[in-house]
Amino acid sequence: MYSRVQPEQCIACGLCQLRAPELFDYDAVGIAYYRLDHNQGTTPIPTEQLAAFKQAYRDCPTGAIKRQSKPFSVEK
Repeated sequence: MYSRVQPEQCIACGLCQLRAPELFDYDAVGIAYYRLDHNQGTTPIPTEQLAAFKQAYRDCPTGAIKRQSKPFSVEK
């Protein structure tokens, strides 16, 4: 499973970082990002972090956390 955060949808509520601090962090203006690959969506979620990820994913009030079974395309 791969993840990244859609910055335009993030409201900087802090729930993802509270639920999965190993996976999510915030940039200088408070917008969340997937920290393992700086929000590229190309590094898989470690197996031991899947439960925390699922909690953050479910609790995101805007659906800004995205997930898919294959790596995301790197935006240029």
